[in-house]
Amino acid sequence: MAKTILITGASSGIGAGMAREFAQKGYNLAICARRLERLEQLQQELESKYGVQVSLKVLDVTDYDQVFEVFRAFKQEFGSIDRIIINAGVGQGRRIGKGNFEINRATVETNFISALAQSEAAVEIFREQNAGHLVMISSMSAVRGMPKHLTAYGASKAGVAHLAEGIRAELIDTPIQVTTIFPGYIRTEINEGAGKLPFEVDEKTGSRLLVAEIEKAPIKAYVPKWPWLPLGLAMKVLPLKWVNKLG
Repeated sequence: MAKTILITGASSGIGAGMAREFAQKGYNLAICARRLERLEQLQQELESKYGVQVSLKVLDVTDYDQVFEVFRAFKQEFGSIDRIIINAGVGQGRRIGKGNFEINRATVETNFISALAQSEAAVEIFREQNAGHLVMISSMSAVRGMPKHLTAYGASKAGVAHLAEGIRAELIDTPIQVTTIFPGYIRTEINEGAGKLPFEVDEKTGSRLLVAEIEKAPIKAYVPKWPWLPLGLAMKVLPLKWVNKLG
């Protein structure tokens, strides 16, 4: 029987990209996001191209009751969910102290509090099944405090990385696996207006590399591994002024 993967934020970017890659590998998919039309297009594409079962539900991850409802509905529909990828998030953020508290608050709430809700809903399902793989999409900007528009965003992504590690510590003696992924710059809709980004890869390449790492179920992974694995280690010890250049 084909395994099922639930992906949040699946209507565009790496969420949709990962859905395509997993469908190609024969997984059934539970996809959710805010934009119904995008989800329907993706569902049609994947079912016709790969013959897998794709179920969709509209989900705004800042509606916490809805997060639990949608996750439970998917579980009921498929019987079990093998992997849940917490991917939904926003890439916005503004310089601190420039009058943009509301934008920064919304960024942190969507990326962190919503990830907590998704984690609660996911682990509830996995505890019941006594099996499952939780995947948290963090960011290379979580490794150190970052300047400019990345300050609040990076802090939210550092928060989810710590959250995932805490969940892994909690479940360390169970069959439930927890993976934290730290993607580098992947060019998607979320950052299409940005200038050239350091060591950027395109959406298809990024999605393929993400899925390859997730399939190995590591404790954590930097994606793409080169140059972000050595850079990630360096970022932890380099002077902040040097790390700033990656922002």
